[in-house]
Amino acid sequence: MAWRRGGRFEGRRLEIDWARLPYERWLRWGLGLFGLGVLLLFIPGRLLSLWVTWEWFRDLGYELILWTQWQARAALFGIGWGTALLFLGLNAFLAARAAGRSPRLWLGLAAAVGFLFGLALQGEWERVLLALNAEPFGVRDPLFGLDVGWYVFRWPLWVSLQETAQWGLVPLAALFPLVLPVPRRWRWAHLSILAALFFLLMAVGYRFDAYRLLYAERPVAFGAGYAEVHARLPVLNLLSGLMVLLAAGMLLNLRLRRPALLALGFGVWLALAFLGLEVYPGLIQTLVVRPNELARESPYIAHSIAFTRRAYGLEDFNEQIFSSREAPTPEEIRAHAEILEGIRLWDYRPLLQTLQQLQSIRPYYVFVDVDVDRYRIDGAYRQVMLSVRELDLDALPPQARTWVNRHLVFTHGYGVVVVPVRAFTPEGLPVFLLKDIPPVGAIPLTRPQIYFGERTVDFALVNTAVPEFDYPRGEENVATTYQGRTGIRLGGLARRALFALYFGDPNLILSGALTAESRILFWRDIRTRLRTLAPFLRFDPDPYAVILDGRIVWVADAYTWTDRYPYSQPHGDLNYIRNSVKAVIDAYDGTVTFYVVEDEPLIRAWRRIFPALWRDFSEMPEGLKAHLRYPEGLFRIQADILRTYHVQDPRTFYNKEDVWAVPTEIFGSEPQPMEPYYVLTRVDPEGPVEFVLILPFTPSGRQNMIAWMAARSDPGRYGEVILYRLTKERLIFGPQQIEARIDQEPTISAQLTLWSQRGSQVIRGNLLVIPIGEAFLYVEPLYLLAEQGQIPELKQVIVATEQRVAMAPTLEQALAQAIGGAEVSGPSGPSAPPGGDVAALIREAYAHYQRAQEAIRRGDWAAYGAEIEALGRVLEALRQAAGGP
Repeated sequence: MAWRRGGRFEGRRLEIDWARLPYERWLRWGLGLFGLGVLLLFIPGRLLSLWVTWEWFRDLGYELILWTQWQARAALFGIGWGTALLFLGLNAFLAARAAGRSPRLWLGLAAAVGFLFGLALQGEWERVLLALNAEPFGVRDPLFGLDVGWYVFRWPLWVSLQETAQWGLVPLAALFPLVLPVPRRWRWAHLSILAALFFLLMAVGYRFDAYRLLYAERPVAFGAGYAEVHARLPVLNLLSGLMVLLAAGMLLNLRLRRPALLALGFGVWLALAFLGLEVYPGLIQTLVVRPNELARESPYIAHSIAFTRRAYGLEDFNEQIFSSREAPTPEEIRAHAEILEGIRLWDYRPLLQTLQQLQSIRPYYVFVDVDVDRYRIDGAYRQVMLSVRELDLDALPPQARTWVNRHLVFTHGYGVVVVPVRAFTPEGLPVFLLKDIPPVGAIPLTRPQIYFGERTVDFALVNTAVPEFDYPRGEENVATTYQGRTGIRLGGLARRALFALYFGDPNLILSGALTAESRILFWRDIRTRLRTLAPFLRFDPDPYAVILDGRIVWVADAYTWTDRYPYSQPHGDLNYIRNSVKAVIDAYDGTVTFYVVEDEPLIRAWRRIFPALWRDFSEMPEGLKAHLRYPEGLFRIQADILRTYHVQDPRTFYNKEDVWAVPTEIFGSEPQPMEPYYVLTRVDPEGPVEFVLILPFTPSGRQNMIAWMAARSDPGRYGEVILYRLTKERLIFGPQQIEARIDQEPTISAQLTLWSQRGSQVIRGNLLVIPIGEAFLYVEPLYLLAEQGQIPELKQVIVATEQRVAMAPTLEQALAQAIGGAEVSGPSGPSAPPGGDVAALIREAYAHYQRAQEAIRRGDWAAYGAEIEALGRVLEALRQAAGGP
């Protein structure tokens, strides 16, 4: 490197003698640092992580699952590293020998780069195992005639390998003859061979691009259309053949040495790629397709409809016509009393807030979610709402958030609250079927501790010298000792040191409360637990708790899915989904069981890969089968796809004449999309009452109801979905129109205004559309939240038909007003205290009267109105308790 001074006007310039740069010395230092980093940083940390993971899997009895993963990863790492080392090393060796240099340094560089390729390939273990265990779908795509299994299982792996070789290995190999000072003829020959390989890989890539036409996103319909089939596909085939010719030309040019011929080939390639893939398809679309688009695109629209419906399971829906009258008759109301028993008056959002105030018991307990389920209680099939009382360590007082408290003392939540969906007290509060600490009620719960849940994020140390807090009792706390089957033994100092290093917590070594028999519970969050065991499944975001034989278990719906189903319209990042698995987690000891509930190609492949992970549906306890639910996540996806793909006629689909929408409802005071809801209803006119998931539809841009969708959950009919298309002979009110009618009803509007004037917040709950006989009943609960209050109270129930809207303190009263002559008996609130305690009702009535008088004295007329209404409900309960008319 030297400075040279030029002429007067040339200034100074820097010329570098590249041959004298010590880049080989720099390369040696770089490789040495890379190897040192791998030895000191990567390998120890990786080995520690592998050991902890092995202990966790072995504790659950699934070490064979992890061992299969490790074998696949190790084999792929070796194949990736060995292949890259062989290919790059050969190129490095030849280039170094041609340059007269020792090849050892360059072989070391090839080994380092190959190490990275090995790491990348071992991360593809899921894709490789699926390709090796591919299952046929029994359906062939209409363009190439290949089974869908080729696109789902094998094609993604081949695409990944082709792209890695084309854009990774070959360009890196080309660096050796470019960097090393090889003779010019040698460089030309070496790069020509690599270029030939590159063009062959491009030929394969163009063939894969032809398969990608099956996933073309177009305004008309998803998948290849007329222009793709008649313009892009032939050009891609030509380009693939041209790449083979260019590869042959590069090899022939080793002898001919005529760069002009290669330049001509490059020019033809660029011209064909631009004109054939950009210009020509556009001309076909403009001149051929657009003037007669429906006729040209109809066959391809039919493909998209058929494959999308098959991919999302819509073709299995049972479609029926529902002829609806304006309102149920009093006779129908009386005949369907069981359905009315299951009408959910408690919205999960106000109820969650109410439970937090009434049943958290202590500040460190929290209710995360409310789930809807059904139980047989006292011989009756009842719909209930259930919430688990979990432990929130962040809610402990700051001075109590010590290491011992977080990990040794406060280790678990406690108990479950169960509420019937209809009943409420004269105060507008829920009636409890299971409540308090320890739990008391109508459902036996003998193991209420929750070590594994939705909020259990910290690791817990059990069987230590420090007693575990179980539950509060007055001014004292009751202690317990963990007796579950799981938990990794801490053992001696060496094992404790390894855990301390992994969790970054030296207290695991320093604490004197830990013994050789102490155990550690970690990855206790049920979502983390499931994703660690089965990372290839997608889990529903709403796991739900079930009380089974006195224990609490979590049930999580798991989906097999892919984004490679041909001609299927994507929904987010997938275009095929099945609820193939139900995962069950014991809330006490964290044991996990995967039950296969649907047989389909993807789960068959995973069963071949991990045979020890799965159990047949027949092995699931009958008591648990009675609590399975059709998953709301899958239901939402199917409903969203169904909005467009309920149409099976290409002409109607093309014209977008019959697109549906999910209606809106009012929650609180704001409009929002209607959510699917679980109800007890009678799907078959002569059948029993069933637990189903329901969602209505309206035409896009309009508010009348046009269809409703119901998914069955009870044993024997689980998974069946019925689509009821409403008769088009007359207009049927949709949820938005009913909400508007509620707002326009003078009595209801005046009452809502009165409540709001003094600062009380009126919360409008879910609007439920319930099929009763041959008509629909619309039910919406109203809650009142006082200005300074924290507990929403259920104050009124609105019942509507297409003829009338009525509001009353109870569902029975509202039904009687909305449907003349309808009399329904049942526990719908306000409920008398158990045992018909008349004295308690009299005391409660007097308390409401006193509070009403106080409201008059301070001029709070909204509170006065609320207390008088509450007094009326108590008096009604007194009348019923006394057996009066």
